[in-house]
Amino acid sequence: MRRGCSPSCSSPTERFGASDMRRGKHSTYWDHSLGPAASPPKTRESHRTKMTDREIQNRAINTIRFLSADAIQTANSGHPGMCMGAAPMIYTVWMRHMRFNPRNPQWPDRDRFVLSGGHGSMLLYSILHLTGYDLSLEQIKRFRQWESGTPGHPEYGVTPGVEVTTGPLGQGFANAVGLAIAERHLAATFNTEDHIIVDHYTFVLASDGDLMEGISYEASSLAGHLGLSKLIVLYDDNRISIDGSTGLTFTEDVMARFEAQGWHTQRVSDGNDVDAIDRAITEAKKDPRPSIILCRTHIGYGFPTIQDSEASHGAPPGEEELRGAKERLGWPVEPMFYIPDDALEHFRQAVDRGRQYEEEWRAVFEAYRRDHPDRAQEFERRMQRRLQDGWEERIPSFPADERGMATRVASGRVLNALADLLPELFGGSADLTPSNKTWIEGSTSFQADQPGGRNIHYGVREHAMAAITNGLAVHGGLRPFAGTFFIFSDYMRPAIRLSAMSRYPSIWWFTHDSIGLGEDGPTHQPIEHLASLRAMPGLCLIRPADANEVAEAWRVALGRDNGPTALIFTRQRVPVIDRQRYGDASGLSRGAYVLADLPEGTDGEPPDVILMASGSEVHLVLEAGERLAAEGTRTRVVSFPSWDLFEAQPAEYRDSVLPPSVTRRLAVEAGVGMGWERWVGPAGDVISIEEFGKSAPYRVLFEKFGFTVDNIVERAHRLLNA
Repeated sequence: MRRGCSPSCSSPTERFGASDMRRGKHSTYWDHSLGPAASPPKTRESHRTKMTDREIQNRAINTIRFLSADAIQTANSGHPGMCMGAAPMIYTVWMRHMRFNPRNPQWPDRDRFVLSGGHGSMLLYSILHLTGYDLSLEQIKRFRQWESGTPGHPEYGVTPGVEVTTGPLGQGFANAVGLAIAERHLAATFNTEDHIIVDHYTFVLASDGDLMEGISYEASSLAGHLGLSKLIVLYDDNRISIDGSTGLTFTEDVMARFEAQGWHTQRVSDGNDVDAIDRAITEAKKDPRPSIILCRTHIGYGFPTIQDSEASHGAPPGEEELRGAKERLGWPVEPMFYIPDDALEHFRQAVDRGRQYEEEWRAVFEAYRRDHPDRAQEFERRMQRRLQDGWEERIPSFPADERGMATRVASGRVLNALADLLPELFGGSADLTPSNKTWIEGSTSFQADQPGGRNIHYGVREHAMAAITNGLAVHGGLRPFAGTFFIFSDYMRPAIRLSAMSRYPSIWWFTHDSIGLGEDGPTHQPIEHLASLRAMPGLCLIRPADANEVAEAWRVALGRDNGPTALIFTRQRVPVIDRQRYGDASGLSRGAYVLADLPEGTDGEPPDVILMASGSEVHLVLEAGERLAAEGTRTRVVSFPSWDLFEAQPAEYRDSVLPPSVTRRLAVEAGVGMGWERWVGPAGDVISIEEFGKSAPYRVLFEKFGFTVDNIVERAHRLLNA
C-alpha cells in the first residue's frame, strides 16, 4: 500500500576504505564517482546525450554542494562543512524516497523532512530551490541577509518547505518525534480498511551535536518505546565538532545506545554511496521500529586543506579553498551559483512527481469522502485548524465558592468539558498527570498498541516533551498541550522559546505556580519564572485568579492559532469569586480588568489607590480592597492575569483600567517583582518575594513572606500617607 522507491543506480566506483575513516586536514582522498562536472554545457540536449544517469546524479549532488558553498562564501558567513559532506544524503532522501509537492508545501500527506543540524541550512535551501519550491535563486544569493527567505538557520513560516525551526541542536530531532506521533495518531483515528489517507514518513538529518544533546536521549527513548516506525533518522557521522574531533568528548557507541532504546540501526560506511543509503532507507521502511542510519561522511568534502577539519564547520571556506574544491571535484570555478541545465531538469522532475503524488492522494481522499463523509469533513476541519462550531458554549462556568478549588483542578474540568467536541486536544504530562490534572477522561494512553489514545505519558522528560509538543502542533490535525510543575519550565525553556519564535500554537500547562505549593520547599517553588517567561516575545502568559478565569484562559488559548500560550495554575485551593458582585471573568481576554471599585456606588470618582494582582493573590487584594473601602478609602481592585494581553489593548482601554492620574498603585504577586514597575509606576509599590522559598505549609509561607490581607492594607496605607 506504500509507494515504492525509484530504481537504484549502479554502485559507485570507489568507497571509503578502513584506512580512510579518519583523514587529516590535508587529506587528498576523493570519491571520483562524484566528479568531474567539467565545463558548463553548451545546450541541455547536446550535453544530455553524453551523460549517464550516474553522471547526472553526481552532477546533481555537486550542484547541491556548490550552490550551498557559493551562498556561504558570498554571505561570508555560514557552515559549509555539513553542506559538502551530507549532500549525497539529502539528495537520496529527497530524490529517491520523499513524497512531497513543491507547488503545495502544505499537502497534508506529504513526507516531512527535518534538518535537525540546522547550521547546515544552505543544504536544505539548495534542495528546496532545486526541486521547485517557491524559493528563488535570488533568495539563495541573499543567504543570511536582512529579511531574506534564507535565514542563518531554518525558520518555520519564513521559507516554503521548512517544517520546523531548527538550530539549537537536538530540538529538530525531538520535533520529528512529535511529527511521527501525530502521523501515527491521525492514521489510527482516520484511516479505514479500505481507505488510507494518513501514511507518511518523517525523515531527519541529524549531526553529532544533535545526538550529544540530552534532549535527543529523552526523545529517542520515548520514540523507541512507542515504536514510531515512520521515523527515519540519517546520522551525519563526520566525527568533527567545533572544538575538533568528537573523540574529545563523544566516544560512546551511538548505535548501541539506539539499539538499547528499541531502534532499528544500520551503518553506511561511505556517506557518498547513494545506493547504499537508498538500500538502508528501504530497509528502514520495512521495520516496525524507528530507524537510525549512521552514514560515515567527511565534513567539508572536497576542500583541499580543511576537509575532515573543524575549520570547515562554521566559517566560509575562503575563495582559494572554494576554488580548490571546485577544481578537485571537476566543477567550473565560474560563474558563481552555477546550476547545470541537466541537473536542474533532473531536480525539477520533482514538480511533476509531486503533482502526481498529491493527485493520487486526492483521488483516494475523494473516495474516502464518498464512503465516510463525516470523517472526511472532520479530517479537513482539523487539518485546517478550525475549531468545531459551538466549542465556546461548552466552556463551563463555576458558581461562587469561598472554599473554591485549585486552578489546576478547574483546568482539568475545562479540558474535559471540551474534549469530546474537540478531539484534536491531545497531550499529557512529564510523569505528573495526577498532579497536573491533564488526563482526558474517556480516552486511553497513546501507546504503540493504542495509537488512538489522546493521553501521552512523557515520563520524566520535560525538555523532549516540550519539543515533541511543538512537532505535534506544527504537524496539523492536533491541538497539543504539555504539563508539568511550573518550576520545571526551566527544563523546557529552549523549546518554549522556539514555539514563541515560530508561532506554534502549543499550550503550556504549568501547575504548582508559587510558594503556594508548600512543603516541597524552595527546590520546587518557582520564584523568578513568571518574570522569566514574561520576558519572552511572542509567548502569551496567563495566570488566572479563579476557576472562571481558568475557563476564560482556555477560551483565549484555543482561540490563538498564531502562537503559544502558557497557562499558570495553583496547587492550592483559591476562592471562586462571586461574579454577580464583582467584574466578569471575560475581562481576562483583555489581560487586566476592573474587578471592583470600592466602596460600591463611587459614581465614577477616581480611586485613591489601585490594588492589582494575578493568580492566587487576587482574592487577597480583593479582601484588602473591601477593608480599605470600609475605612473610607476609594479602592480599585484589578485582576491582572496577562501582561501580554493587556499590552495588546488600545491605550484608551489600558488607561481606563489604570488611570494615569492615579499614581498610588500596589501590585501583589508571589514571585519576583521585576517588571511590575511598569504598571505601578514610580510612585507605586510591589509586594513580591525576592528570595527563595522555604519548606512549610503554604498558609505559613504566605504569612511569613507577607502575602496577607493585613500586610496589603498596611502597604496601601504607606502609599496613601507618602
